Amino acid sequence: MTAAPTAWVVYRGEAPLWWLRLLKPGFRHCLALLNDGRRWVAVDPLAGFTDVAVLDLPADFDLPGWYRAQGMTVDPAPLRRPDGPAPWGPFTCVEAVKRLIGLRARRVLTPWQLHRHLTGGTRECPHPQP
Repeated sequence: MTAAPTAWVVYRGEAPLWWLRLLKPGFRHCLALLNDGRRWVAVDPLAGFTDVAVLDLPADFDLPGWYRAQGMTVDPAPLRRPDGPAPWGPFTCVEAVKRLIGLRARRVLTPWQLHRHLTGGTRECPHPQP
């Protein structure tokens, strides 16, 4: 029997596009990790294309922990499957991840807002500005 799929959201701080520098450091991009109990899948919505990779890793490998060890913030994300179409939103990495995990939150537009939504706004920013 296969385990229920699980998901995590990974936040990155790089800013290869100038307008990303307007976003909170450490929260300028996000991607999703999925695990169905047998394999890992990474879905990375980039500016020019969406990279979907089935990773050649053992199913029990701690991929979220690996990203955390690289200095990135990682949040567990419940997988929802709501009925009906998702509300309209600009196609960004956040919108792509929200649709992947089935999150309907119109006011969540930035990676930082997604982090705050998934954590209930209870966690401090792990990348405070000086």
